[in-house]
Amino acid sequence: MYEIRDPIHGFIKISEWEKDILDHSSFQRLRRIRQLAWTDMVYPGATHTRFEHSMGVMHVASEMYKSILSRKKEYLIDKLGFNDAGFDHDLTLLRLTSLVHDIGHPPFSHAGEGLMPKNPETNKPYKHEDYSAAIVKYVLKDKIENHRENENYHITAQNIIDLLKGNPQLGRRLLWHNIINGQIDADRSDYLLRDSYHIGVSYGNYDLKRLIISLTVTEFPETGTSVIAVEEGGLHAAESLIIARYMMFTQVYYHHTRRSYDYHITEAMKQILSEETGRECFPEPTSKENIEQYLKWDDWRVLGLLSQGKGGEHGEALRTRCHHRSVYHTREVPLESEIEESKKILEKLGNLAEFVDDAKRSWYSFDGEDIMIARDNKPHKGVPLSTLSSVVKCLSPVRQRRIYVSLSNKHEAKQAIEKYRREA
Repeated sequence: MYEIRDPIHGFIKISEWEKDILDHSSFQRLRRIRQLAWTDMVYPGATHTRFEHSMGVMHVASEMYKSILSRKKEYLIDKLGFNDAGFDHDLTLLRLTSLVHDIGHPPFSHAGEGLMPKNPETNKPYKHEDYSAAIVKYVLKDKIENHRENENYHITAQNIIDLLKGNPQLGRRLLWHNIINGQIDADRSDYLLRDSYHIGVSYGNYDLKRLIISLTVTEFPETGTSVIAVEEGGLHAAESLIIARYMMFTQVYYHHTRRSYDYHITEAMKQILSEETGRECFPEPTSKENIEQYLKWDDWRVLGLLSQGKGGEHGEALRTRCHHRSVYHTREVPLESEIEESKKILEKLGNLAEFVDDAKRSWYSFDGEDIMIARDNKPHKGVPLSTLSSVVKCLSPVRQRRIYVSLSNKHEAKQAIEKYRREA
């Protein structure tokens, strides 16, 4: 057993098996991928990486699992058919899966996901989770299946892929996918605290310890499907998580300057990929050869090419900090009249407008993914948090819209907007 000191969680313990995966070149690559892309252009401390976040997620996932087991062991055995022998197996599987859940991130994290090709089966772009699964399948399979510590568990690469993606083949173990990807998963539980710490803000702080000791298992009232939930006594801890996520989205993740840098790095990488590989996107996660080529891309490689003058006008904007500026924005929850106004202003700006940024994806959904609360009087029938919390109920998804122009055209664009408003 090894220990690694972490600024968020203290000492994180890792096994020999986990250390061997952590030491693999595909995982060490995460040291060279920043968690928040170019956010350090706004918050200089935001230089932390996917490497430390991945270890943090494994730690939090373990604590969540242990807490649930301490409270609901009897329910898991009697209701879902778990057994004592399987609990240690599932914890090991969960730790390995949470450790590699982000191993497929492209350069500059989510900013690079805009360069992932379309999956012909879904007609939607691949996501980093697809690349994580492919790395497990094509690169890490031997480290997983043939490790000496696996003699007692017989965990396969496919087991990890199934848990990572939430595949139904998991059977009752599908419950643990909630810890990997859900409204109270270990991923966001770690990144909110970690991002806040490195950025130097308090927006993402919440009571993680109270949340963990409040975790339980309940059922969706309509289907009877088991789901990880929060005990009624931890309702305010769940609220604090939602509020932290909301504040981090509005103040950090959707910061107007940060979003401009996301746009520039995506466009610059598109040109760099075209020049280096002959195509404007990363290779599909469908073969070992493709994945080996994909793993050669990280922040360092892109930064090196940018320093050589690559990336076109967007590369130049990154090098000189002459990023596009937001000249118009709606409120976070815009009125219909604001949406209409934004369309008319966009029309008036014409070629001056470089891009439009929409916060279309909700930071929290009240439908389908609501945090479930296990009431004290009916612990096995979950109730959505939004029906119990006046705070969460009154929060609306962010739908802000912004229009950006080049720095050189900022003054002209502002004048055009003022003229439109005088004449409207």
